Amino acid sequence: AIQHLSGTGENFPLLEKLADKMNGAVGASRAAVDAGYVPNDLQVGQTGKVVAPDLYIAVGISGAIQHLSGMKDSKTIVAINCDKEAPIFQVADYGVVSDLFDAVPELTEKI
Repeated sequence: AIQHLSGTGENFPLLEKLADKMNGAVGASRAAVDAGYVPNDLQVGQTGKVVAPDLYIAVGISGAIQHLSGMKDSKTIVAINCDKEAPIFQVADYGVVSDLFDAVPELTEKI
């Protein structure tokens, strides 16, 4: 599962491309759903779906407790966030402090 919240819905195609290469799926935070970037059925968290994939990549996710409740049982959590103090890094197995526009295309290319 690849989760995202950052900026605009225009960012989601980057994530969809990565998810496709990994045979994964894209989900979203409540903020992304509320902003109309993606449909409600993609929401993960307290008021959305609970997921527990082998690999969960949180892209631009701050780590709010409401979101964590929907993905905390994932086997391996990778966080990509430009804010090195983001709470998501406290629960992530691996963390990348980077802008998603740098990290996601590079990761997609190397897979």
